[in-house]
Amino acid sequence: MELDVLVIGILRGVEGEFFGEVMQVSFAAGLQAMEITMNTPGAEDIVRRYRPGVPVGRLLGMGTIRNLDEARRAVAAGAMFLVTPNLDTMVIDYAKAEGIPIVTGALTPTEVYAAWSAGADLVKVFPCGAMGGPQYIKDLLGPFDHLRLAAVGGVSSANLHEYFGAGAAAVGVSSSLFGGQALREKNLELIGQNVKKFIDHCRDAKDRV
Repeated sequence: MELDVLVIGILRGVEGEFFGEVMQVSFAAGLQAMEITMNTPGAEDIVRRYRPGVPVGRLLGMGTIRNLDEARRAVAAGAMFLVTPNLDTMVIDYAKAEGIPIVTGALTPTEVYAAWSAGADLVKVFPCGAMGGPQYIKDLLGPFDHLRLAAVGGVSSANLHEYFGAGAAAVGVSSSLFGGQALREKNLELIGQNVKKFIDHCRDAKDRV
């Protein structure tokens, strides 16, 4: 299983049935990967419930995997990939042993390179926006030009061209992807439209690089 995606959609703190509805309309709109955070109430049950309905070519993963115990629980629930906010090499080793793609959180140059060296499929630069956004990605890729970095935190449709232009391999987004108001109102039609528009912006931005 590979994690060759441009966008990872992130949902935290949502009710199970609504997550399933958002997942389906988002996948139909072109989203390749969805992440439910481990600290969402009932997250493992949500993955167990909706994993069988994931279309071919789409991925349902679990994020906010902070330690080995949470990684094991996520895989047992059926997560197709893992996302961490921090660097824990034991989690990376476990994911690789299980054949599960892993996006490992890191921030400093030392952490970023350590995560990649340990086997991360993508290094999640988080919180990217707080560190200067696209410029920070560009700075990291100066010495580490062979790394695949995913920008998370502060990414929006307005700065996608800057992030991909700086060399980001992927982005992780939540309200900027689905639409904050659409999520609050549970407007599935609008969520689908927002996702399609965001994905189109991503492809356009990537094509211009």
